[in-house]
Amino acid sequence: MRQKRIKSGILVAVASVLAVLFLFPLVWMVFTSFKTLSESLASASLLPKEWTLENYVSIFSASADSNMVQWTINTAIVTLIGTALVIFVDVLAAYALARLNIPGKKIILGIVVIALTVPGIVTLFPAFYLFKSADLLDTYAPLILPYSAGTLGVFLIYNFLRSFPKELEEAAYLDGATQWQVLTKVIFPTIKPVVTTLGVVTFLAIYNDFLWPSLVTNSDEMKTLTLGVATLVQGSNFVNPAAMMASTVVATIPALIIFLWANKYFVKGVTNSGIK
Repeated sequence: MRQKRIKSGILVAVASVLAVLFLFPLVWMVFTSFKTLSESLASASLLPKEWTLENYVSIFSASADSNMVQWTINTAIVTLIGTALVIFVDVLAAYALARLNIPGKKIILGIVVIALTVPGIVTLFPAFYLFKSADLLDTYAPLILPYSAGTLGVFLIYNFLRSFPKELEEAAYLDGATQWQVLTKVIFPTIKPVVTTLGVVTFLAIYNDFLWPSLVTNSDEMKTLTLGVATLVQGSNFVNPAAMMASTVVATIPALIIFLWANKYFVKGVTNSGIK
């Protein structure tokens, strides 16, 4: 009994130290964003001696070098529509592969598995030239369409549906339900943890993407938050750590809120392998 308590105490101590190490940069970022320019350059203290909101006011002001409001709008449009498309397409594709008699189903599944092994960076330049040839660069199309589906989501949902009891679907059909009603009323509520996990992972991937938006956008008005904040480091805010941290805090808050809200679904989505 005593050994278990000692082990538990050691684990708690190690976990606490790791938590502090991971959280300290975030805490430093938040407190620095409330410092003045002179204090952020000269002071090494964690807490600001003089609290100020001028950094947040400056990055959202009309005369600022940053276009934070437009970047936020662009990011919201791209992430929300892209995530919705991934969920919609992946659920339909996985259901079709798991339940419908599709010619060449095994070949399609093989292609899906092979596609999982292809690094995403390999497809960047072919996709770039496709959008360039269609004269769609610097629009919402190249920022959204590449995220419209994902083989990982198809594979995960397909494997989940393989263990889903067909008796529930057959009972729904006997009650007069259509195929769409079976999918939305019977299957979808059951796979909701998996779909939510897929949605959050997709949202964060789109939200944090930097390389692809930097290739397909030219104007400042079409930048996303990640790309916009990165360009601030190369601009006048490079010598203003407080303003840099303020813009980073603004860019971090939406992703943090989404992650905290959906945290409970991650465990369900990962551990849920079927219906008992």
